[in-house]
Amino acid sequence: MQIGLRLRELREAKDLSQGDIEKTTGLLRCYVSRVENGHTVPSVETLEKWARALEMPLYKVMYDGTEPPKPMKLPTGTEEGLWGNSPPESKELSQLLRYLAKMDPKDRTVLLGFARKLARNAA
Repeated sequence: MQIGLRLRELREAKDLSQGDIEKTTGLLRCYVSRVENGHTVPSVETLEKWARALEMPLYKVMYDGTEPPKPMKLPTGTEEGLWGNSPPESKELSQLLRYLAKMDPKDRTVLLGFARKLARNAA
């Protein structure tokens, strides 16, 4: 999806001009034009302003479906099979974090690189 084209479509569907977006958001009209023509990519904060000007939630600016998107299922930390969930593993994990925090950054980088290499070999 090209966000600039999407913003232009939404603006035109609401029968708003670039000047209307400028007045509502405080963004310069030349900036609005640059975004809509794909010369500039807006920040999330700018997209929030634009969504308020269009009187719609931010997700609708980036989502083209009719229904709201379903939220992703994030790990809760209580899922079976994840290392660190059982009490003994949790204790080991917190101990590991304490030791890593005390390490010199260069030593930590070497250690984590070594662990990454071991994990690749195990897979």
